[in-house]
Amino acid sequence: MDEGVRIDRWLWAARLMKTRALAADAVKGGRVHVNGRAVKPSRDVKPGDTVELTHAGLRTTVIVQGLSERRGPAKEAALLYDETPESVEARERHRAEMRLARPPMHQGGGRPTKRDRRRLERARRGR
Repeated sequence: MDEGVRIDRWLWAARLMKTRALAADAVKGGRVHVNGRAVKPSRDVKPGDTVELTHAGLRTTVIVQGLSERRGPAKEAALLYDETPESVEARERHRAEMRLARPPMHQGGGRPTKRDRRRLERARRGR
């Protein structure tokens, strides 16, 4: 596999995207850059290439370490790339911000009661 693997197929095999169709749509939408340039889904990636992927408002930067055209176990997929330290830090910071921004749950446990639901609806309406 010296010639490389299509970027959409590699993103799917590396488990950075859930489906190959989503990977192709991300590439077509300009949310994937290889070595700093926007690419088409047919673009081949090779070991050493830098891939920047913007997904759900978060930019992930990885360096291609290996190639695979088939999706395998997560342990094997993790060997296909190394995430840059800046990307890991940004992801952790984003995760912490999302955790803090999460709306507080009702005080009880489990499913809200009818009374809790009515309070939530009143709060949403602004009463």
